Amino acid sequence: MNQFLILAGRVLLAAIFVVSGFGKLTGAEGFSGFLASLGFPAPLAMAYLVGAFELLAGVAVIVGFQARIVGIALALFCVATGFLVHAGDQTVLLKNIAMAGGFLVLAGSGAGAIAVDKTARERRYA
Repeated sequence: MNQFLILAGRVLLAAIFVVSGFGKLTGAEGFSGFLASLGFPAPLAMAYLVGAFELLAGVAVIVGFQARIVGIALALFCVATGFLVHAGDQTVLLKNIAMAGGFLVLAGSGAGAIAVDKTARERRYA
């Protein structure tokens, strides 16, 4: 049962990044305008980079690929975007901080038994 809870937790943590990353990639022009309004350099390139990072990192968490590394990267991303983009909205800032906490738990505990990482580990030691 515990491994299914870990898998469900990974899916729930990652869902927002898969959806948001896909949206940023398909609507990069609109997102780049938002980034430009915040003063980010090369906003269109940044929009594609952020969208790709969110989508790929979200998928990696769901499938359990390099979960510890991706967990740390997403925790840092959540804190950075929380303070750089959402500092004026306490609710969204705290949501980002809470998600960072979830990703640090993932980084500390690993992806669990139902994960690509586990399958790769088993092949190495077989």
